[in-house]
Amino acid sequence: MISEDDIRRVHDATDIVELVSERVVLRQRGRDFWGCCPFHNEKTASFKVDPASRFYHCFGCGEGGSVFTFLMKLENIDFPDAVRALAQRANIELTEENSKAPIGRKARLLTVCEETSSFYHQQLMRVKSPESDAARAYLAKRNMSGDIAKQWRLGFAPGNGSLVRHLGKKDFTRDEIIDANVAPKPDGTGNQLRDRFYNRIIFPISDLQGRPIAFGGRIIGQGEPKYLNSSDTLLFHKRDNLYAIDKAKATITSKDTALVVEGYTDVIAMHAAGFTNTVATLGTALTPGHLKLLARFTKRVVLLFDGDEAGQRAADRAAELISVLATPEGRKADLFVAILPGTMDPADFCAENDPEEMQVLLDTAVPLLRFALDRRLARWDLTKPEQRSRALDDVVGLLIPVKGTLLATDYLNYLRDVLLVDDIQTLVIALDKAKPLPAPRATTDDSASGQWKQSSCTPADPATERIISFERELLFLYIEQPEVRERLREAFGRLPWISDEHAAIAQALHALEVTVQSDELISRLIAHMPTAATVLSSARLQDFSDVPPNRLAGMLMFSIKEEQLKRAIRAENARLRLTQEGDSSVRDELFKRISQLQQELSDLRRKTHIDS
Repeated sequence: MISEDDIRRVHDATDIVELVSERVVLRQRGRDFWGCCPFHNEKTASFKVDPASRFYHCFGCGEGGSVFTFLMKLENIDFPDAVRALAQRANIELTEENSKAPIGRKARLLTVCEETSSFYHQQLMRVKSPESDAARAYLAKRNMSGDIAKQWRLGFAPGNGSLVRHLGKKDFTRDEIIDANVAPKPDGTGNQLRDRFYNRIIFPISDLQGRPIAFGGRIIGQGEPKYLNSSDTLLFHKRDNLYAIDKAKATITSKDTALVVEGYTDVIAMHAAGFTNTVATLGTALTPGHLKLLARFTKRVVLLFDGDEAGQRAADRAAELISVLATPEGRKADLFVAILPGTMDPADFCAENDPEEMQVLLDTAVPLLRFALDRRLARWDLTKPEQRSRALDDVVGLLIPVKGTLLATDYLNYLRDVLLVDDIQTLVIALDKAKPLPAPRATTDDSASGQWKQSSCTPADPATERIISFERELLFLYIEQPEVRERLREAFGRLPWISDEHAAIAQALHALEVTVQSDELISRLIAHMPTAATVLSSARLQDFSDVPPNRLAGMLMFSIKEEQLKRAIRAENARLRLTQEGDSSVRDELFKRISQLQQELSDLRRKTHIDS
């Protein structure tokens, strides 16, 4: 692993203003720098870079963090790779020990994939053989020969160990060839390596920077499986990567729309027709990891399904994505669905129609939730009361992920009209009793790069949000003002933190010396807990620039305790309202508890007034 000392050295050597300025036009206002956020589409600058704390924060989309998280989000890399990239930028040599991916390992695998891609491309473009002739004939039939084959770096895998022999001559080791998954690990019946792909058209799969990291192969002629993808490797995770994201990301950002199809040839046809904001999943349905990637470039994602039977089944499975709407990434993007007519796939449609007709089809895309509701409602004869009742039971569970939101209310009203229900309360009761949908699967990100967490779509109540905000300001005050640290160290141990993340940061700060300078304290904190930068980046102490630090510390601690007491009083009053009149002992206990809390609140306010 990379040592905390090395992480600190890299952090200290990286000027966040210079780093961000390489990707964002920044203008200075006071001590801070401002620009348009690179993580979402905006016209008014709401992205702030603070050179003192070395944090960035967007007040539009909420993204924030350190130099490491900036590079992680921009390049879709994990924390160790961000440290390595910034170390290389600053000419700092890292020492890594006990790492699953020794230094240079990823670089070697990238080189294996690059050499493999070149080999396959040469086989397609230059080698003369009956097999490569068949590959070229197939691509010509699909309008993917010539310049398109060069642009997409398409290839042909002859198999018969030709790739393994080629890579061996380039001094790649057996382990490197196996770990890049261009050759499977021998199964024990023999020790000879064999090519993973043979007699297949090859589609290189690239990362955001356009570097080959995996491959997809389509069989020429008959055979199973028709399509074969690389397995997951150190470089490639099919649930997190999208085909053509490197080519499509700029247009996705400029058009503020991503089009998602199901096949390589569909992507290439869509790009040739001018829809260069198209990507494809890699043998899976759209996952939370895919959505997390797309949400960096757009708020609007259109799923374009084939019109054949397989496409219809995929469209029906799209209802499973509704649970994604309850996640942080799901709330950052709006999902839409469009279905191609007849039995066409996107490549067929583009070949037979003008781009304008495809655009008309895309313009008719409906929101995912509306699409899923209508698909299920279509199973029932809504002219019959019994069928309408069953239809309600069938569809209402789809609204559980957005329960408690304006979106849910809108669709309950929609169902009331469709199902001819007079009283919307009937639908509200049905939603309350409905069983939840399966939760989305987690991605494989580590904690440093942000784990996928299941979350309720219902926002926290305003009081909780205020407490969380006050906690964040208090932590940032501790970092920025050494004179209050002794006082706050004692308070941190007694404070009942609402946010677990804040409690962990407070514990980490408590373990560090109180006398170090603020920039060094930040550097040590980030080295120990990389995610702390994301939490603290949204603190806005400049709003209290005229308040002495000790007084501000008192104000924040008072505000936290006051809000917690008020919240506790509201909770006990709610319990009291729900308690039966005949249960006198419980009601007496609740009255007593409420009185105690109210007395604590009065004492707190009185003491604070006297102290001030």
